[in-house]
Amino acid sequence: MPELEGATLDYCFPTPVMCFVWPEVEALNAELCRIILAEEQASRSRAKSNIGGWHSETGTLEWLGEAGKGLVERFVKMANHATTQLLLAYGRQPSEFAWTFQAWANVNRASDFNKTHTHPGATWSGTYYVDPGNPVGEAGPATPLQIMDPFLSRDTTFFPGLIRTSVYVHPVPGMMILFPSYVPHMVFAHRGDRPRISIAFNLRKEPYP
Repeated sequence: MPELEGATLDYCFPTPVMCFVWPEVEALNAELCRIILAEEQASRSRAKSNIGGWHSETGTLEWLGEAGKGLVERFVKMANHATTQLLLAYGRQPSEFAWTFQAWANVNRASDFNKTHTHPGATWSGTYYVDPGNPVGEAGPATPLQIMDPFLSRDTTFFPGLIRTSVYVHPVPGMMILFPSYVPHMVFAHRGDRPRISIAFNLRKEPYP
């Protein structure tokens, strides 16, 4: 329509998600796996979003030693990079932020899963995959993480099927995914032969929010 040639269509409410597979992490993951599985045997699981499985104490990963320090450095690097890209996309100059972080390890075995939840009180949330656990019989992708549209009602009220309401992330060793803490997410029941080992984390911008 000629009279509408000057109209613009803007996408006003995007949700930033960053995914990256860190290279050369075989030795790091082997050490993380060793320590996490030993701690699983030595301590009780916390009950959070996990249905079955093992959830470590939430903290700053001191119990993971030097391997934990290396992982925390990667958390911060990714958060800084994602934040810089986000600010630039909105025409703002990147700023230096202090981050307060919390993290915990998860071990899921056969049929263990994590129900849908969010991480209130943080800025970014994410997960690092130490060992996604191989699928039964080595066939098919690893047990996925599902991240969901925070505005699920639009799928039933605005052109159903047009806009994605879920994204399925099939992890590989060394993968780190980062998303806003308000994004709902869950983990499907694990079907692998090996334990699915991951480390979840929250990064809170200071001053918050």
